[in-house]
Amino acid sequence: MKAGLIPSIRNRARVLEQRRNLKMAASAHAYVRGSTSQFYKWLHEHGKRSVPQGPPVWICGDCHVGNLGPLADATGKIHVQIRDLDQTVIGNPNHDLIRLALSLSSAARGSNLPGVTTAHMLENMMDGYERALLWSDDGTSAVDKPQCVRIVMRQAMNRTWKHLARERLRDLKPNIPRGERFWPLSRQESRGIQELFDAEDVRRLVASFKSRDDDAKIEVLDAAYWMKGCSSLGRLRFAILLGINNGKRKDDDFCLVDIKEANPAAAPRARGARMPADNAKRVVAGARHLSPALGQRMLAARLLDRSVFLRELMPQDLKLEIDQLSRDEAVSAGRYLAGVVGKAHARQMDSATRREFRNSLRARRTKSLDAPSWLWSSVVQLAAAHEAAYLEHCRTYQPIR
Repeated sequence: MKAGLIPSIRNRARVLEQRRNLKMAASAHAYVRGSTSQFYKWLHEHGKRSVPQGPPVWICGDCHVGNLGPLADATGKIHVQIRDLDQTVIGNPNHDLIRLALSLSSAARGSNLPGVTTAHMLENMMDGYERALLWSDDGTSAVDKPQCVRIVMRQAMNRTWKHLARERLRDLKPNIPRGERFWPLSRQESRGIQELFDAEDVRRLVASFKSRDDDAKIEVLDAAYWMKGCSSLGRLRFAILLGINNGKRKDDDFCLVDIKEANPAAAPRARGARMPADNAKRVVAGARHLSPALGQRMLAARLLDRSVFLRELMPQDLKLEIDQLSRDEAVSAGRYLAGVVGKAHARQMDSATRREFRNSLRARRTKSLDAPSWLWSSVVQLAAAHEAAYLEHCRTYQPIR
């Protein structure tokens, strides 16, 4: 999109909806990633009867492959954790397992792998998840990482602010270039963002990273509406470029902050679960339980009378892009990524609860599949439902010429 074709603020919602529909039509795997509502529609209609209840903990709520990846904590150490918590609730951990299994099976089908590979992948998923329920630490040895994870980890370890700036901003100048992804703000949005970063709690959050001084001064250098993501398209989303004056050197430090509107979660919550009523506070609370590396650099706030959360983007924050898998990669990815999710769940349980939950998962096996029968049947039903919905989506939004 050329600068002259940037949509007006009035037409923003229409253009975003068009982008979202086209992105979801790109492939069946892209449709699965962007169709959270389709997943929970099935869960509401069928899953309540067939999916057993696990111990109530904070869950991701949208645990597809693209929502896992490397994250840097405040000290710069890199972890592989859940990186998107928009749908987080205190709920049934088995829902995360089904969503991850569906995402991986979709990637396997997109890689022309046979159905037996999906069966083996689910078996290895359960092995990785159950092992995670027994681990008390948060580390995973390098040999456990599949090739697709090792590649993105190496990329994350070598990334700096310059890489982030070139990727997000296209150059190192202190501005956000308007164009395909970054659009102009309204006057009201500009005023609201300036007022937000004048708040002391926001200044402290930004000052708390990269060994910045507690009394560092921050300045909004530029801000733009950010056309990003798929399921989030249509909500408020802003990129904010900040200058931080530490008072110790002539050159200012820079950072990029992501502001995102928080909407109600589609994921069902556990009965009697007590969570923040404010959606942004719910997202931040879930992040701090599930992904500490991310949660510790997030903050809930109000912007234009809407609930939003903000986080400083780090160069090491990368998503896993799994589009083509070999048989061995599919199996090892299933084991490793389920282990990441298992650790996020397990850190919220005491040892007795972890053992009891693990035993319940191991008890629901069949002779022909070393994974719970409810997981396999859920993936089969969801794969069929999503394939049909994807084809209808393509017919509607990418008509045959």
